[in-house]
Amino acid sequence: MDNPLLALSLTDLRQRQSLKWRLYGDDVLPLWVAEMDVLPPEPVVRAVSEAMARGDTGYPWAPDYAEALAGFAQRRWGWAPEPRHARLVANVMTGVSEVLRLVTGPGDAVVVNSPVYPPFYGFVHNLGRRVVEAPLSAAGRLDPETLAAAFVEGTRSGGRAAYLLSSPHNPTGAVHTVDELTTAGELAAAHGVRVVVDEIHAPLVYAPARFTPYLSLPVGARAFSLMSASKGFNLAGLNAALALAGAEATAELARMPEEAAFGASHLGVLAQAAALRDGGAWLEALLGGLDRNRRLLAELLAQHLPEVGYRVPQATYLAWLDCRGLGLSTDPAAVFRERGRVALSPGTGFGTGGEGHARLNFATSPTVLAQAVERMASAIG
Repeated sequence: MDNPLLALSLTDLRQRQSLKWRLYGDDVLPLWVAEMDVLPPEPVVRAVSEAMARGDTGYPWAPDYAEALAGFAQRRWGWAPEPRHARLVANVMTGVSEVLRLVTGPGDAVVVNSPVYPPFYGFVHNLGRRVVEAPLSAAGRLDPETLAAAFVEGTRSGGRAAYLLSSPHNPTGAVHTVDELTTAGELAAAHGVRVVVDEIHAPLVYAPARFTPYLSLPVGARAFSLMSASKGFNLAGLNAALALAGAEATAELARMPEEAAFGASHLGVLAQAAALRDGGAWLEALLGGLDRNRRLLAELLAQHLPEVGYRVPQATYLAWLDCRGLGLSTDPAAVFRERGRVALSPGTGFGTGGEGHARLNFATSPTVLAQAVERMASAIG
């Protein structure tokens, strides 16, 4: 199968009406929000088109989606969640919020590994919980000592606490190893902290790295996971995700209110199930293209912006760029956008460790990627 990242020209892409392409002007190359410049897999197009043709636009029915996820997980990771225990939620972050409601109360702490996906902060604060940061190590890995200190801080007042883990990690693209996950889980258990894992980027892992579902580990017995085909198959506009529980947490998940599923789209359920069930060949072709792009980005930065630090990610289509060597402001993304007409995600929104950084989405054609880096270089010339 051909590389999906080569199917659309920049002219084609500028006809899109999504946030990525409408927020900034037509002279800006948008490499910021997590949308890919691809056409959806044919099975997804077929599932949605056939549903529309038969007028199948009612309320969502989740069991087929849960079965499709279990099959996908078994084929790719050798682990299959129990479909009957899965709960439909509108999207991953809504699911995170609903699980946090189950295991924490107002004023309780939620530990995160900064720098991390900015909505972690917003959703936690909107729930009336407080964020406690456990920054990643200098190598961009989970740090046991920092985690332990954060768990102590989070439980100091005697309240409940949760650990909200991004796996694979957004924005660094780190794939947590079995040992790292196990150590983190054992520390959480020792401090009475419940683990909630956002695994939305799980399909996007490059060999030789290997994704390990947190619930497949012994430490996952009392944990929760949120999964979706949204990122792996570019389905953000077709809302639907699944909340999963470890073997000892299924009764808690069953208490999630029915309203948590409100906002999930029936077409989203159909699309995501089709992607998970029949989109494997498309996903493999995409991973091949993304693998080449993550390496191309390293070459382009070495040529045009050698002062920028870039650790080639093990997963995702997101590059975490350390721009502190350029001597720009704490928000280099603003400089690249204003002077170079390239939109990146500002690092400041990712919490501690984000200043002087920017996140770049390389899920585009090599031509657009090269043009973007050249423009970024011109912005500081």
